Amino acid sequence: MAETITAALVIIGDEILSGRTKDANLAYLGAGLNRLGVRLTEVRVVADDQDAIVAAVNHCRAAFDYVFTTGGIGPTHDDITSAAVAKALGREFGRNAEAEAVLRGHYRPEEITEARLSMADIPEGAELIDNPVSRAPGFRIENVIVMPGVPSIMQAMFDGYKHNLVGGDPVQSVSITVSLPEGVMAAPLGQLQEDHAPVEFGSYPFVRHGQVGTCLVVRSADEGALQAAADSLRAMIREMGGEPMED
Repeated sequence: MAETITAALVIIGDEILSGRTKDANLAYLGAGLNRLGVRLTEVRVVADDQDAIVAAVNHCRAAFDYVFTTGGIGPTHDDITSAAVAKALGREFGRNAEAEAVLRGHYRPEEITEARLSMADIPEGAELIDNPVSRAPGFRIENVIVMPGVPSIMQAMFDGYKHNLVGGDPVQSVSITVSLPEGVMAAPLGQLQEDHAPVEFGSYPFVRHGQVGTCLVVRSADEGALQAAADSLRAMIREMGGEPMED
């Protein structure tokens, strides 16, 4: 049986919830984790509120193999993620000498402020994660991996650290488009799901150029099970008078 390694993402920031900022990290992280054989199975968006962050982190770290957080580790007053993670894990929180040295090596002496140095305040016992863009490090503590929300920095940090993650079998997918309404396929598609569990079937209706159709996606980490399910889906579509088109 294919091994499944799971992850959750906690996106932190009032600016995300208000709509002022559009999250650009979810798709990148989900795709990158899948290539490693880590399946992103839950995403939460929480405000810059310590209790909310603590609750989300504690729920996710107990339920998933990895927890990623993005946002809230900068130098301003509302960057409270690091302190909240320390509270969630019951760790002391304060200045990390290694992180401080990285920051002091990056800024000129006249540029060093207490606000900037506050980015070296992290939970006791955390492993630093290199930030090749702006130098202020992220960190990992137990199964919680804390990264910034700025997409270019988060992506560079993730790409530099991902080789440390232990994955399972990557989830593969087959996408088939058919010019049939979703509703007429609901019952037979449900039967296919029962026949081919635990392979997953997704159904996504659309209208293109006035033509109603459905994109059907089959997903599994087991290549043999995936192809068997896809073959059954193609046969079902043809039995209903449709013609499966591979995306």
